[in-house]
Amino acid sequence: MPFIDKAKILILATHGYERSELRVPLEEFPKRGADVKIASIKKDPIKSWDKKDWGDTVDIDLLAGDVRIEDFDALVLPGGQMNPDILRANDEAMRVVRDFVASGKVIAAICHAPWLLIEADAVRGRKMTSYGSIKTDMINAGAIWSDEPVVTDKGIVTSRNPGDLGVFVNKTVEEIEEGRHERRAA
Repeated sequence: MPFIDKAKILILATHGYERSELRVPLEEFPKRGADVKIASIKKDPIKSWDKKDWGDTVDIDLLAGDVRIEDFDALVLPGGQMNPDILRANDEAMRVVRDFVASGKVIAAICHAPWLLIEADAVRGRKMTSYGSIKTDMINAGAIWSDEPVVTDKGIVTSRNPGDLGVFVNKTVEEIEEGRHERRAA
């Protein structure tokens, strides 16, 4: 059972991530002692989407193709519309998501990021939430969808939007400290 001050957390993102959904975890987890790395599908810094226009950028630490899940305790998937839509079409990004699903390690997805869990066939029969506009996608993929700030099922944490970031971060910390979760394949 890793304590948050010893945890290694991977954020997987690309251009068009919702700014606060990457920035808040990137700032909050290290305040609690965690080591956080950002992976993406290209070497260049990635640009955020901030409300109605492009926002700032963040540097990446490694390429998705170089991620070894044994080096991390948890995977965080920020939303935004563009970010998860681009990532779910990328083989290396999806390998990372699928490997985390299979490992039983914590996965935390917010807003539109559960699209990646749908692509990984990881929502069927699981309690989840998401941004309201993808509710039907979630239900059609077999999720038991609920309109709540945070929902957890066997170490998979989901939240609806930036307004849920406080409970999203707190629940992710709690799940990391519980350790690996035995979960059936979806």
